Amino acid sequence: MNNKFKSAAYKVLQEADTPLHYREITQLAIEKGWLETEGATPEASLNAQLSVDIKQKGVESLFARSKPGYYTTNSDIIAPSDIEEKEDAETEEAEKLIVDSGYTGKGGEHLVCSELLFRGFNASIMSVDVGMDIIATKDSQLFSIQVKTANLNRFEVYNFDVRKVSFERHNSGNVYYVFVLHTDKKSDFLILPLLEMEKKVHEKAILEVGHGKRYRVNIKFRDNTIYLGTKAHDMSYYLNNWSLIK
Repeated sequence: MNNKFKSAAYKVLQEADTPLHYREITQLAIEKGWLETEGATPEASLNAQLSVDIKQKGVESLFARSKPGYYTTNSDIIAPSDIEEKEDAETEEAEKLIVDSGYTGKGGEHLVCSELLFRGFNASIMSVDVGMDIIATKDSQLFSIQVKTANLNRFEVYNFDVRKVSFERHNSGNVYYVFVLHTDKKSDFLILPLLEMEKKVHEKAILEVGHGKRYRVNIKFRDNTIYLGTKAHDMSYYLNNWSLIK
């Protein structure tokens, strides 16, 4: 099986031995290191791959759909007619995920830009992708800001990817990374200066993924404390601390 999404999904489902939603399959595959992807919507890609495999191969597919959005290994086969009836609804959901991801990222940039403006910065969102999302000035100083936005996943973790080439290209000056932690009720901001990012990479709190092409940043709240990676890295000082940008 040479498709990385299907290979990773099959490993997850074999280990779980129970039907799982495609979002949970994707999350487990990434966390276990079985799936590495630079795509913005890996859940939608995995769902599409499994859905197409079942539709094309039928009873010969390694996968079966137990109910809409849930997959298992091919021990409890669903009739092809049932699959086709659900295909349109799941394709629409996958397309919505792709659109929502783009809106989320752009929404995060506007949130950060607004916060900076309220705090007396002259800030603007870059119209061209040059590695930094926002350029801001204050008191004759120039600041470059990279914004990453994520929704809380079902494991209660915020996952972010930072391109390694971008990280290494912008490794001097007043560079800051702002991670927007979004929920339906509010958004929090973890504000990390470049030096702190470099320190956490060195400490392995931020890990290399994608064959060394990206850094994976996992942020979570536990017992009203925010952590980066593990509980060894308490990041409470950097939460919503806009005074760090100076």
